[in-house]
Amino acid sequence: MSREIKFRAWDKDEKRMLEVYRIGFDGPIDGAQVYCYLDDRGAKGSKECFYDGDGLTLEQFTGLKDRNGQEIYEGDILAWHSNIYRKQDWIGLVKYRGAGFVVQESSRSFSTPDWLETACNKDANIIEVVGNIHENPELLEANK
Repeated sequence: MSREIKFRAWDKDEKRMLEVYRIGFDGPIDGAQVYCYLDDRGAKGSKECFYDGDGLTLEQFTGLKDRNGQEIYEGDILAWHSNIYRKQDWIGLVKYRGAGFVVQESSRSFSTPDWLETACNKDANIIEVVGNIHENPELLEANK
């Protein structure tokens, strides 16, 4: 699977999601520098910021989009409904595990990377981003 490599970052102190436009490794040996946009990227007057990595959670783009065209990142909470396998909506958290991105339903239940890619296929079209682990953790609690 060929995909665009990009990241977003959760600012733990400010409690907001940032768009990462560059990660630099040309500074101190013990860390990376993360450059983010505070507003819409490319918009007139958008602000840029710099982090030394502290206080951020980096999340990688999966290369997939949901049924509405929204990009899916690590940390996103997905919902889907399948009359074939389940009788109710299913909620899960996107994680990187092993050799790819998976959806975790519970502490012991994970999809496969192939399943996630197939579920995002235009023909299947059953996945929808409903939130993320930072801003909407209650969505996962309700699923237990």
